[in-house]
Formats: sequence, structure tokens, C-alpha cells
Amino acid sequence: MPKLNALVAGSTGYIGVQLIKLLVKHKYINIKYLCGNSSVGKKVSNYDKSLSNKKLPKIIKFNKKLLKDVDVIFTALPNGEAQDISRYLTKNITLIDLAADFRLEKGLNYLKWYKQKHRATNLIKRSLYTLPEINGKDLKKYQIISCPGCYPTSILLPLIPLFKNKLVKVKNIIMDSKSGYSGAGRGVHKKYKDKNLYESLSAYGVGFHRHNSEIDQMLKKFTQKEISFNFTPHLTPMFRGILSTIYIDLENNVSQSKVIKVLKDFYKKEDFVKILKADRLIGTNDVINSNNCFISVCKSKYKNKIIILSAIDNLIKGGAGQAVQNLNIKFNFPIKTALSWNQS
Repeated sequence: MPKLNALVAGSTGYIGVQLIKLLVKHKYINIKYLCGNSSVGKKVSNYDKSLSNKKLPKIIKFNKKLLKDVDVIFTALPNGEAQDISRYLTKNITLIDLAADFRLEKGLNYLKWYKQKHRATNLIKRSLYTLPEINGKDLKKYQIISCPGCYPTSILLPLIPLFKNKLVKVKNIIMDSKSGYSGAGRGVHKKYKDKNLYESLSAYGVGFHRHNSEIDQMLKKFTQKEISFNFTPHLTPMFRGILSTIYIDLENNVSQSKVIKVLKDFYKKEDFVKILKADRLIGTNDVINSNNCFISVCKSKYKNKIIILSAIDNLIKGGAGQAVQNLNIKFNFPIKTALSWNQS
């Protein structure tokens, strides 16, 4: 099978570097171009020494002329910039976006949550918000693949099967998520320089974090009822990983064991979602450097409630790994290609 030529735009951020580290191990991908702005002329190994022995192109500025020999574009850019690149797509190029540019189905919602006008609304219909275990089977007919945010990935994977099977009440859900600071990008060090980033736990985006929009959009597809939830993210003094704790009410006559059985049945053919034994305590260290999502369903002191723990690596399952997983589905590559456990 001939290799696909890939262009990575946004190759020096935490997600971009992680993506490159996965793609160099992908036997069906040739990294043709690495693109950036302030990093033009530099080697990506300047940003991660583990790439020093890899044969990779130097970083250049994106130009539409580069696309003449590119099969797939990965964009790990600030919000809005993938929209500009998308306008140069020809019919034979697939765009896989790791930012938020095509996550929302309506341009007005993008304006509401991201405070900027969507510049490629005509292309939204050619894109699919793709959580691979949920709707990956549909992505082959779309040219633009939008990868979910890291927090929504950890929240939607446990909740969608429960919504779909009407096991839980869809109001008053509490979603409490804690992430390593890499989720805020390289600029986090400057932003939090006076806030003791490495020794402090910080809530942010309380009540109105942008990821509310895609959580709401996806959950509504699996219930006819009006939903309500509160999502609060936190930055923790660790580099990577997300642990989401979800507090939710059960429908009448639904037990913890029933919830676990439904989740296990739903994901029994999936390679990267692991449903654990009841009340198993988990942490981010269980999933670091993997494309896995570990889910544990725990009892509450209240009979009609459960507490769900969901752990992922925000840079892999919540970012670069999910992009590669979608790539593998799109092009019929073996699903585990470049995604084996303990990728560094």
C-alpha cells in the first residue's frame, strides 16, 4: 500500500508535536510538510528531543501550492485558522482538524461560543464531528473530519450509551473535569506565571467553558428530552491526562450493574474504551501515553445515583491519537496503526 503524503499545520504546540510523534510511527503516512508561523526554519526536534533522530522536514510557512502533492492535512492551529486552509481543499484531500473550527453544526453557535465569525460556513456540511467509537462509521463520506475536544471526549464516551439506552435522567448532571496543564497549550506558562501553575489546582471557564457547546450538541442527538448539566474544568499541576467525574441520577429500576453491562456491550468491539469492574478507582496514570479511555461506574451513598470516572490522555485520546484513529478509519488502515500502548 503506497503511503499518503501528510501536511501538519501547527506542528510545534503540544498537540502538534504529539501528532508528529504518532505519525512518524505510522507505516502508511509520509510526513511531507510541517508548517508553522513563528517556528519557520526550525526543526520540530527543537520542541521535543525525542524526534532528533527522525528524518523530518524543517518547518515552513503554509502555502496553498503545497497541497498539490498532499493527501491529508492535519490542523492543530488556533481556532479559526483551519477554516482558512479548508478553502483550498481539492476533492482528493482530507482535512483532519484538531481544533474547534468544524465542531459546531451552525456558524451562529461558533460565533456565540468562540467570539469570532465562522469563515467557511459553506464547508460545515462537508464536515463531521467524529468521536470514532460513536459515529466513526459515518466519516468516510466526509472530506473534513472534526476531532472532539479533550474534555468532551472523556465525558461523551461514558454518557452517550446511557442516554441512548434511557438509563439515566438527563437533567442536573454534574461534570467535574481535571486536566494536565498541557491542555491549555504552550501559552499556559506565561498566562499562569504569577499563579503557581506547578503547585496549584485552578478552576477556569466556570459555567461557560466553550466545550459546553459540543457536549450539549452531541448529547441532544441521543434523547428527545430537555437536558441540563453543569461542566467545570480545572487545570492541575501535572503535564498531561484528564480525569472526569460525572454525577448523574438513574432512571427508575436501573442498577449500577445494569449500567456497567450496557457500557460493556456497547464498547465490546472497541479497542480503546475499557469498561472496568464496579467501583474501580482510576487515575490519569492508568491511561498516560495511550489512546485508551478507562471508565469506572461507582456507587453513590444515594440509591438512585451513580458516579462515573473517566480517564484519558488529553494529548492522545483527547487529541492526536483520536485524529490518527479517525485517519485509520477514513482510509481503511488497521485501527491500531501507530496507536499501540505506551507510545512516547
